[in-house]
Amino acid sequence: MSHDHTDPGEHPEDDGYQGQATLVVGEEELTVQVELRGHFQPIDGYYRWYGRVQADTRVSELAGGKKTKVVLRTPGGEAPAELSDPDPWDRYRIMGTSTPPFVVQTTLDRADA
Repeated sequence: MSHDHTDPGEHPEDDGYQGQATLVVGEEELTVQVELRGHFQPIDGYYRWYGRVQADTRVSELAGGKKTKVVLRTPGGEAPAELSDPDPWDRYRIMGTSTPPFVVQTTLDRADA
């Protein structure tokens, strides 16, 4: 039996999104590519999501290598987030807490099982 997964990562219980998004930095809206994942933390009861924004000159100019409050929109939703820690390839880390900007599986039943 084959299963078609959008994100065949090492943790199949994790939710995520990979693709085009709108990053709102201050008054500017930028079209970016993102790779996001998230999971529920049972210890504190929060959903934490995180990922990377593909290298983009304008994102680097606006964030300047510093922590920056942003809003991220995907086809699945919108959420406040924070940019931080660009890696050596200038991809900024993005993270948020609570409702993520992507669809999250809310039941234990799998549609493709």
